[in-house]
Amino acid sequence: MKDKRKICIITSTRADFGLLYPLLQEIELDTDLALQLIVTGMHLSPEFGLTYKEIEKEFEIAHKIEILLSSDTNIGVAKAMGLAQISFAETLANLKPDVLVVLGDRYEIFSVAATAMILKIPIAHISGGELTLGAIDDSIRHSITKMSHIHFVSTNEYKNRVEQLGEKPEHIFNFGEAGLDNIKKLNLLSKKEFEKSIDFKLNKKNLLITYHPTTLEQLDKTKKDFEQIIKHLDILKDTNLIFTKSNSDEGGRMINEMILNYVNAHTEKAILFSSLGQLRYLSALQYVDAVVGNTSSGIVEAPSFKIGTINIGNRQKGRIQAQNVINTVPSKLNEAFDKLYSTEFKQKLKTVKNPYYKTGNASFKTKEILKNINLKNIINKTFIDK
Repeated sequence: MKDKRKICIITSTRADFGLLYPLLQEIELDTDLALQLIVTGMHLSPEFGLTYKEIEKEFEIAHKIEILLSSDTNIGVAKAMGLAQISFAETLANLKPDVLVVLGDRYEIFSVAATAMILKIPIAHISGGELTLGAIDDSIRHSITKMSHIHFVSTNEYKNRVEQLGEKPEHIFNFGEAGLDNIKKLNLLSKKEFEKSIDFKLNKKNLLITYHPTTLEQLDKTKKDFEQIIKHLDILKDTNLIFTKSNSDEGGRMINEMILNYVNAHTEKAILFSSLGQLRYLSALQYVDAVVGNTSSGIVEAPSFKIGTINIGNRQKGRIQAQNVINTVPSKLNEAFDKLYSTEFKQKLKTVKNPYYKTGNASFKTKEILKNINLKNIINKTFIDK
């Protein structure tokens, strides 16, 4: 009997789990594949909602790997990376996956990829070739690309960039953003169901807000910028604010504390979640006017719902953007909101196309590549099989 190909997938945040969710389902349903799911990072932190508990309701977790999230300073992040690498070395050596799948550009994912590279485990990287010029993630992402052997990108421009980095064209696949499959596959909540699920009534206008530290900027600038953002949000009329927490990057706790203080003082119009989860988050996109902040969701997912995105600062600078995105800085947020609610912009949103959506079923196509690609000698990128 043929051995099942073991596909090991790493998830460390609510964001990457949401994007990986349809691929995880595809792998689990395939009788020729064995899913090895490793959960780490913010999923295991009480501060960020212990989201691993939601994951294990649907998938068997092969291993949980705790890393230091007690500090969001640059030294704390560096220590967490070191601890992650030690723990992943032991875990991957035990699991012996045939392929390791990683997504994106977070620091803990860099540690995983570096470990797998040394252990000679083929790496499949999702979302390579992208640019985020305002964040250290940019350097991490390209480094992971060079450590990887199979590449799943979301646009032709990103495919070309991975080729420019020297990767083999025959190992680069563009099926669009796999996470967008969730929009069609999930039975999204009605407005009434959504309000009940968050115990919060929507208003005439509603905004979904996620703001992460811009990791190439100083913390004092991040603090001043977010203070300005809060002031602009506070003066909006007939508007309810749904905040989701910042991540565990340097400065994330500072932002979360500022959000919590604001929400506690304005419970009639603001609410905060550590994590909405994929179903509630995508359901929310049906009923809000815009995603506000600097999260990639405003770039990748919001266009599919034909809603606006107010993208603040440089964190997402360099990403391909649809016409729903309004780029601004904290001091000019009032102008951005004027544009968001203008008749001209609302009309434009009706015809917005998502550049990250290709032909659908991206998760199935990705699974098929992981299942059937020839892994013999794949880790030797200079090998020519004659």
